[in-house]
Amino acid sequence: MNGWNRTRPDPLHTLRRSIGDDGRVLEDWIAAAKSELGIDLDVDVPGLLDMTRDVAHGVARPAAPLTAFLVGYAAAQAGGGPEAVAEANRRVAALAVAWTPPEPRP
Repeated sequence: MNGWNRTRPDPLHTLRRSIGDDGRVLEDWIAAAKSELGIDLDVDVPGLLDMTRDVAHGVARPAAPLTAFLVGYAAAQAGGGPEAVAEANRRVAALAVAWTPPEPRP
């Protein structure tokens, strides 16, 4: 057992299920996070989610959130705005689809 008490529902499972069942949870979360961070920017959320899916499945799961951070950072360095986010996202999504892992090291 992983230390998780099976007599109570897993809160992450409940959250994941609620996001799948009701897109409003994701929209509400994004709105709250943007407000907390002082961001007034609308971006292509489905496009970013597609990119993180491609990275998670084509590269490695932990690479997905880190790559999303890098997309945001690259967009900021390029002057910010939805166009900069879209361009950084497009570039890294293409990289993820074409990714071939390096040979294992001896």
